Amino acid sequence: MFLSSVGFSIVIMSIWPYLQKIDQTADASFLGWVIASFSLGQMVASPLFGLWSNYRPRKEPLIVSIFISVAANCLYAYVHLPAAHNKYYMLMARGLVGFGAGNVAVVRSYIAGATSLQERTNAMANTSTCQALGFILGPVFQTCFALIGEKGVTWDTIKLQINMYTAPVLLGAFLGILNIILILFILREHRVDDSGRQCKSINFPKENTDEVQIPEGSIDQVAVVATNILFFVVLFIFALFETILTPLTMDMYAWTQEQAVLYDGIILAVLGVEAVVVFMGVKLISKSYVGSSISNTTFGEIIIDLWNSPREDHSEQPTGCPIEQAWCLNTPVIHLAQFLTAAVLVGIGYPACNVMSYTLYSKVLGPKPQGMYMGWLSASGSAARILGPVFISHVYTYLGPRWAFSLVCGIVVLTISLLGAIYRRLVAFSVRYGRIQG
Repeated sequence: MFLSSVGFSIVIMSIWPYLQKIDQTADASFLGWVIASFSLGQMVASPLFGLWSNYRPRKEPLIVSIFISVAANCLYAYVHLPAAHNKYYMLMARGLVGFGAGNVAVVRSYIAGATSLQERTNAMANTSTCQALGFILGPVFQTCFALIGEKGVTWDTIKLQINMYTAPVLLGAFLGILNIILILFILREHRVDDSGRQCKSINFPKENTDEVQIPEGSIDQVAVVATNILFFVVLFIFALFETILTPLTMDMYAWTQEQAVLYDGIILAVLGVEAVVVFMGVKLISKSYVGSSISNTTFGEIIIDLWNSPREDHSEQPTGCPIEQAWCLNTPVIHLAQFLTAAVLVGIGYPACNVMSYTLYSKVLGPKPQGMYMGWLSASGSAARILGPVFISHVYTYLGPRWAFSLVCGIVVLTISLLGAIYRRLVAFSVRYGRIQG
């Protein structure tokens, strides 16, 4: 999870300038499609890889998905070569990277199946921490590659340009190959029931006669659907924050593009560290509910928004709330301290809700193979990251922050109401059937 997160986030900051360089017809709106293609690919692939992992050894979908990501990164490194339509090749490359990222469902179903109820909190929280660290360190590595410059060097034999835009994806491809080697030689199939006893599973090449059978019992589909809705809302709300961060700070505080890149970047870095602390805190304070992970877009994709507008050479640019937005005339400024407090609360609430949703979901499903169900959960998260930015960008642009945040508050109230209505059904499978005392 750490290596995959680094491989994804290491290219985030360079996508926009690289897109402008390879295709002059690309604008900021097309950048939105490039970003969305990752989530679309992941949404399609997650249930497929999850279903595959239910009936075959998990190494198979993991290796195939990572190989797709490696190939997509190599395609990204060559998108400058075609004579035309280069932006569509980049769109395809990012979509395939997202398709490969659908393996997150396999990873989480493996952890859910390889741990008892007592072990799952630490296992899920550790995975979440590693993934969060990967998202934080990826842009740091990207900054180091900026020293190579736009020109870089060219390997004429294979027509490969190694510069500040392609070096990160090449490193991502290398990390993918390293991941495949680790899976081949380190990862072993392992499955236990909720009590920690090894049980039979189709994922094993050979079955041991001493293993216990997977217990029978129907999964509470109402709890499953409700948890998917809760997870969708959690990622939907964070996607709103991702999208609104840059335009809000530029409109409210008259920040220039350069200031927004610097100050919002600092905010993102702090939120990343805060998320790691929250994940570690979950391990210490949670004994009943446990965690999952930041999805393959969290802190990284916000940084793209900071590069959404082409930079101009003049030193003086219009700042503040544009007159085209009618609400600017009658909406008071959000105090900076007020905004920063809200950001801190988001940084606490999002990772905590995220990690609890995944773990609670895995406990509701029980010891049966969870690949397909985890795939649907990942797909709901991907759908939220696609719909959230579209929703908030239109509401914020035409109606302003008061309507935007009021609607978000309404969504939160409805979600809490749903949680209260189905709270008694959110019970671990083994507890529900009396195999483990709750």
